[in-house]
Amino acid sequence: MKQKANVVKYMMVLVLIGLIMGSGLPMAVAAKTAPVRMIPENFSVLADTVSPAVVHIRVEKIVRGAQSFNQFGQNPFGDDQRFKDFFEYFGRQRQPDFKQPGLGSGFIIDKKGLIVTNNHVIDGAEKITVVLRDENEYNAEVVGRDPQTDIALLKIKTDTILTAVPLGSSENLKVGEWVAAIGSPFGLEHTVTAGIVSAKGRVIGSGPYDDFIQTDASINPGNSGGPLINMQGQVVGINTMIIAGGQGIGFAIPIDLAKGIIAQLEKSGEVTRGWLGVTIQDLNADVAEYYGIDGKSGVLVADVNAGNPADKAGIQPKDIIIEINGKSVKTSKELTALVANLGVGDTVKVKVLRDGRQRTFDVEIGKRPLTLAAAESIQEEKDAEFGFQVANLTPELSRRFNIKEVKGVVVVSVTPSSKADSAGIQQGDLIIEINRENVVSANDFEKLLLKHKSDDKISLLVKKVNGALAVIQLA
Repeated sequence: MKQKANVVKYMMVLVLIGLIMGSGLPMAVAAKTAPVRMIPENFSVLADTVSPAVVHIRVEKIVRGAQSFNQFGQNPFGDDQRFKDFFEYFGRQRQPDFKQPGLGSGFIIDKKGLIVTNNHVIDGAEKITVVLRDENEYNAEVVGRDPQTDIALLKIKTDTILTAVPLGSSENLKVGEWVAAIGSPFGLEHTVTAGIVSAKGRVIGSGPYDDFIQTDASINPGNSGGPLINMQGQVVGINTMIIAGGQGIGFAIPIDLAKGIIAQLEKSGEVTRGWLGVTIQDLNADVAEYYGIDGKSGVLVADVNAGNPADKAGIQPKDIIIEINGKSVKTSKELTALVANLGVGDTVKVKVLRDGRQRTFDVEIGKRPLTLAAAESIQEEKDAEFGFQVANLTPELSRRFNIKEVKGVVVVSVTPSSKADSAGIQQGDLIIEINRENVVSANDFEKLLLKHKSDDKISLLVKKVNGALAVIQLA
């Protein structure tokens, strides 16, 4: 009994020592089981270290006055054409130009004054002001920007040695890992919020290079362009957007994706990407079964843009791309990223499945166009004539305009007061037929317009934005 009592006393001493040392576990147990730190003790050291490298960005944009109609909104004299012409002529009013302020965040990546932010923060800005932690203000110039990934690089000139924040690795980031966001939400400079990585590789339909980090660290308007920081004080992402009405859902551009973009912007002021010139989509189960493909591996070519690299090499619609230079591709996202990183002018071997047989094509990689108009085979000459532009259906455009169909071309822009505008064509309309002939692609659209150009009238079968079918006459 005495020996047992001594053992009990010994264990009690161990417990007390463990509590005093703050581990919360007896030393004997702690020696066998290392404690797991579920929540960081505090973020003070992290904030003190990184905050001097985080900047507040103010922008000033000039919004040009638009021509608008009289506030009545309709002809008060009824349908009399004489009064209608008079009313429309004198009812037009020119709104004055005005300055529109904006704000965002950014972070310094070197002591020379290079600052990373979002492209949408500075897009269209007449003046960009960077405010440092010490409240000193500097005019910033744009080194380069990339709308495709929403990344911009700025530079300020100062004799002061600036504090820069190191770039980490988003590839090594784990779901559930603690992160912090630092920025200027609603203009509240150097606000620090914390949370975890909720998910990686999110595709939310914002562009061809969607690969976002999702986090529940609070991100609000004004955080855009600020850094997402890991617990080692390294940037792992660029805070870029939120979901309207959502709480605890924010998105950041992975820093591994941004590194190459930043390097190109610093070197040349622009980003050059490889380009095949095809419209692609993932294989669904039915298509994979139809082509006898196991595991839905491969990317379906929905359309080939005339005159572009894939077309010149002999790749055709309905081909299924399975390899690029011996590297297998499983999804359209993988293919887009792989081709984008290829050198312009390089010749690559593209392996496809056609009619159940493998074929290999030598494709000379082109330069990816910088604008949606060029990238999606928009017919510029038709814009001049009729005043609207169309593009092939892509997953991004289908999500953007809530289009469920797989055939047709989508209207991506309409020139005000043009023939198309007067006829009632709207952005997001899906054009299905021209004079009762099916429109499958932008190339079809161009050919059919040319074919029927001399006809008495050109009739478009259109599925409107509201889902209704309509026949629109182009004069």
